[in-house]
Amino acid sequence: MPTIQFEERKIYCARGAQLREVLIRHGIVPHNGNSRYLNCMGVGTCGTCAVRVTGHVSPLNAVERMRLSLPPHKPGKSLRLSCQTKVLGDIIVEKGKGFWGQEI
Repeated sequence: MPTIQFEERKIYCARGAQLREVLIRHGIVPHNGNSRYLNCMGVGTCGTCAVRVTGHVSPLNAVERMRLSLPPHKPGKSLRLSCQTKVLGDIIVEKGKGFWGQEI
């Protein structure tokens, strides 16, 4: 069972679980400020659930690659959309500042 480390919290999930759903289920909101209310609800189009992930997760999919290539995100920042990321092993998750979490 994979472990997710987020700040001081350590939570567990099933292999292949969607990162955003696991975080929310454990009371961790992957959105900053008003993006908590103004987001795409996990479709991958808004980009507000961007996080930095270290560890074993699914590869970028087409939706995620497209959204992360648009401002305010920048390609090569090593960010992932938690709504499009599946947890495959133990990971560390960091949330950046800014409306989209892009400031890491």
